[in-house]
Amino acid sequence: QVQLVESGGGLGQSGGSLNLSCTTSGIIFNFFEMAWYRQGAGSERDLVAFITDGGEETYVDSVKGRFTISRDNAKKTVYLQMNSLKPEDTGVYYCNAKFLTNDFWGQGIQVTVSS
Repeated sequence: QVQLVESGGGLGQSGGSLNLSCTTSGIIFNFFEMAWYRQGAGSERDLVAFITDGGEETYVDSVKGRFTISRDNAKKTVYLQMNSLKPEDTGVYYCNAKFLTNDFWGQGIQVTVSS
């Protein structure tokens, strides 16, 4: 059974930091590209950052220089360090694991940034 479990969300202050974690089970983690998506109220689910199986990182422009995605293959966990938070970072953050036709999602975790 595949599980992706996010943690570390909650309430953050503008200019502050939060660190999200996504711990996986049931997949060969090393093979998977891992990503974080964000869905704001009334919005679509949009990509925030992803990291390849080789560790190459990609970010959307709105988070470049503020967010860092990383992975620990031994712990089968992907992280999203969020610094210099802004109110527009508010949303439900989803962890995603993708390899060939395999595409798995976590249940999502709320992040709210107060101004």
